[in-house]
Amino acid sequence: MNICLIYSLILFLMSLLSFFGGLSFMFYNMVWFFEVSFISVSSSLISMTILLDWMSLIFMSFVLFISSMVIFYSLNYMSNEKSLDRFIMLVVLFVVSMMFLILSPNLISILLGWDGLGLISYCLVIYYQNIKSYNAGMVTALMNRVGDVALLMAIAWMLNYGSWNYVFYMYELKSDYIMGLISGFVVLAAMTKSAQIPFSSWLPAAMAAPTPVSSLVHSSTLVTAGVYLLIRFENVLGSFISVFLLYVGCMTMFMAGLGASVEIDLKKIIALSTLSQLGLMMSMVAMGGALLAFYHLLTHALFKALLFMCAGNIIHNLNDCQDIRCMGGLASFMPLTSVYFNISNLSLCGLPFLSGFYSKDLIVEVMSLGYVNMFIYMIFYLSLGLTVFYSFRLTYFSFLGVYNASAVSSISDGNMIMKLSMGGLIVLVVFMGSLLSWLMFGHMYIVVLPILMKLMSLIFVFSGMWLGLEFSKLDVGFILVSSKWFKSNWFISGMWNLSIISVLSPSSYSLNLGSFLYKSLDQGWTEYMGAQKIYLELKESSLFFRILMFNNIKVMLFFVLFWLIVIMIFV
Repeated sequence: MNICLIYSLILFLMSLLSFFGGLSFMFYNMVWFFEVSFISVSSSLISMTILLDWMSLIFMSFVLFISSMVIFYSLNYMSNEKSLDRFIMLVVLFVVSMMFLILSPNLISILLGWDGLGLISYCLVIYYQNIKSYNAGMVTALMNRVGDVALLMAIAWMLNYGSWNYVFYMYELKSDYIMGLISGFVVLAAMTKSAQIPFSSWLPAAMAAPTPVSSLVHSSTLVTAGVYLLIRFENVLGSFISVFLLYVGCMTMFMAGLGASVEIDLKKIIALSTLSQLGLMMSMVAMGGALLAFYHLLTHALFKALLFMCAGNIIHNLNDCQDIRCMGGLASFMPLTSVYFNISNLSLCGLPFLSGFYSKDLIVEVMSLGYVNMFIYMIFYLSLGLTVFYSFRLTYFSFLGVYNASAVSSISDGNMIMKLSMGGLIVLVVFMGSLLSWLMFGHMYIVVLPILMKLMSLIFVFSGMWLGLEFSKLDVGFILVSSKWFKSNWFISGMWNLSIISVLSPSSYSLNLGSFLYKSLDQGWTEYMGAQKIYLELKESSLFFRILMFNNIKVMLFFVLFWLIVIMIFV
């Protein structure tokens, strides 16, 4: 208990220091660059580099603040855990790895934080030791290894420039084909870490982790690491890579929104919502709006972390039940949690004038102002409507209607620790969007659009509200019983069979090949003509000599006399 409070207080103070430090760097337009050299390899220095600017400090302050609230929240949520100290140390190590990634403009030290995130997230996903957690952890680790290999390839190609400090080469070598290759590897690494198509299946699977881990790791830190890396590399993204990233981000948004609209697992709905917002950020980076993507990254981290904390409180009270069909009427039993949950949901939808509205509405209006085709335009707005659709569907199933869980249950908002940890975030969810817009943008954004395009965001928000409520009132049993609906729902909630394609397909080919080689070689001709043949020959000969020498005394005496006579004759 004491270690939770100590770490939570330390991280909170570090968050305040980092935030005000970032504000001073922003106002005075300062950048501090520290470099410590370790060794020289082929005239390339291996060094530890730290870049302090307003972007890294502000992002680090958000990560530290959310992690402090999560550790404080874990004091009650994980109170029955026997090895709570181990859990807290894993969370702290995760935060340290994230700080390495945020503060480093050097690919070597980025890899240190990058691999630390992957390793510790694997340890956190398999924290509850069962077969589901092990499978989810393995999928998470193996998919992230693809991005790690891409980052290693980028490090190898950076040897051509004599240093791994990419900040020195982004503007001068933008047209260089080697820098284009390096940026391609970085985009691949970012796609795996931020779970873009076709690497999306690990993010819902990682919900096997404890809910405080999901609140920190799978909402505001690990999954946004790829977006943050691309924001840093925005100047070297070529036109082809940007168009590719735009289409991937849009399809990820659309796929995740559809999946969340038919999903019934509470944590997976929020995870698919995170996936949708990551696609939005990726698309904005591809369109050249890296600052807007960073703005949405910060606001999204706040309300998504609070959503996970409220979901954890609900699951905790319902005896670890995550099926939204077993909920209902929770607003009567958990009024404070329902208020926090719905404010976060409305902020996610972009309802004026919560924090999500300032970033999301600005992104959509800038996208409308840009030069995009009709496909991208429609996917953007459909995904915006789907966000509101599944948010209100979730609200209806969870907090309205009739209570559907066990009759013998004790449901409450929790003790003061739960209320304070969630209350620390709700203030920022309401006010931080407007505050960041005043701080980050030196001038006011004035987006001039036709009245219909200007109101398109609100039209889709309110139409999504209506559709979500109407769809949630349908008979869920009827939808799931009908064979056509069941197959389509299974296809959509399974993220267009990405889990099967990206996980089971590669493993099935390797397993079938291994089975064929085992039967044809290990148990085939090589076994028959090799070790097995030698074994059988030796076995037969030993059996013959055993019968000859031990089971037939007369034969044995005959052989002895025969050899004695032979020796006497020749001697």
